[in-house]
Amino acid sequence: MAKPNKLNTIVSNVYKLPEFMRTKALSTLFGKTVKYTGTTGIKVEELTTNRSVVTLTNKKSVQNHIGSVHAVASILIAESATGYLIGMNISDDCVPVIKTIKADYVKRAKGNMRAEASLTDEQIKLITSSNKGETTVPVTVTDADGKEPILMEMVWAWTPKKR
Repeated sequence: MAKPNKLNTIVSNVYKLPEFMRTKALSTLFGKTVKYTGTTGIKVEELTTNRSVVTLTNKKSVQNHIGSVHAVASILIAESATGYLIGMNISDDCVPVIKTIKADYVKRAKGNMRAEASLTDEQIKLITSSNKGETTVPVTVTDADGKEPILMEMVWAWTPKKR
């Protein structure tokens, strides 16, 4: 495996904190770096090189007209969960870019939302061994009932920072 990047090193240090502090530390880190995620209140529950879990509480500021988490906020947690994974693996001289977002709303969401994303060993090898490429990052978005109200597909690309 390639040398850990800056983000990977920071997250590894967060995991040295006591368990009860990790979610707050990760969420604050990303909330200050990616301002919109901080504004919405996204929580980073888990982040490794191959798995991420991001949650969002169904509160008034992120609700739609029927009281559930707004469609765009649901996309945001999926984009965040998948993007953080790409960020954990790309070289420091590359930049991650979302290329495709597909969202099919199949049922009404209830309560808080959770996005869980993962990468295979093969995807990690591709990301860490190339300074340019793309991959589909699987993500599952569930609601408080454990149902999957939105079916998502996220395609991420990465390119060199300097062209």
